[in-house]
Amino acid sequence: MSVALSSNKADRVVMKKKKKSFLSDVKQNFYLYLLVLPGVLFFVIFSYLPMVGIILAFQDFNVMKGLFGSEFVGLKNFEYFFSSKDWLVVTWNTVYLNILFLFSGLFFAILIAIVLSEIRSKHYKKVTQSVVILPHFISWTLVSMFVFALLSTDVGFINAILKTFGFIQEGEEINFYSNPNLWVGILVVLKIWKDAGFGSVIYLAAIAGMDQSMYEAAKIDGASRLQCMTKITLPQLRSTAVLLTLFGIGGIFHGDLGMIYAIVGDNPSLYEATDVIDTYVFRMLRQMNEMSMTAAIGFYQSIVGLVIVFVANYLARKYDSDSAIF
Repeated sequence: MSVALSSNKADRVVMKKKKKSFLSDVKQNFYLYLLVLPGVLFFVIFSYLPMVGIILAFQDFNVMKGLFGSEFVGLKNFEYFFSSKDWLVVTWNTVYLNILFLFSGLFFAILIAIVLSEIRSKHYKKVTQSVVILPHFISWTLVSMFVFALLSTDVGFINAILKTFGFIQEGEEINFYSNPNLWVGILVVLKIWKDAGFGSVIYLAAIAGMDQSMYEAAKIDGASRLQCMTKITLPQLRSTAVLLTLFGIGGIFHGDLGMIYAIVGDNPSLYEATDVIDTYVFRMLRQMNEMSMTAAIGFYQSIVGLVIVFVANYLARKYDSDSAIF
């Protein structure tokens, strides 16, 4: 009997500890919550509060009537977008370019991280790392000037070099800004050049945290540096790579407006290959002043992106549970 009573008493103590109020937890871990506060405020202000604007997607928005006074039109804004042929083009371009950006960036970020980790000279390693990371901090507007200086038909460096070495004659210059077939490759190369070095920082940190005894044991067994990379480093980076890929998949339906608009601009000749959902929305907002339709397209992007994240996370949890987000 006494054993049962003591057992019940212990259970009540455990339940009381579990029911500890949120406020008491905040009081106990005040500085930890204070550390998290800026991040929480950022997402509340810039991610959750703007969700009220989803209402625009179902309205014929009128600035004078406001958000809650405009006429409700149901799915009319979505019908307009999906009834045009543009939605297929911009959706395909968005997904196609982002897949190329994501996986090419992943490959080169891991490659750069492994190469940097193999450099023995600390001074040379720091200089090299700074050089490959630097492009990330250059704005796309400045990059667009460099690109124009390289690709311009009249004064571009590439055409000048080709003419100097006799590959083309005067009047045979390559017109990059009217040939959409060239721009998928150009954009991918620019994205890798700008972001792969910065993306390698996470993989460098992961490599630095690996157990060095595995490498020492492998070298004692006669493993070469290449075998250490392929048999130890790459498998250890798998979870990090899958996790970052899942984060990247979350934005696969959102084109890089800053990059594409800065480099390509409003060039109808290149819409076939470079016009993504974000540039389409931006152009519609400027030219037609249709806030409701742009909100509808943005809502479409978010819903499809959310579904893709859940599917990708399900696959990751099924095949590599340690790499799943949730």
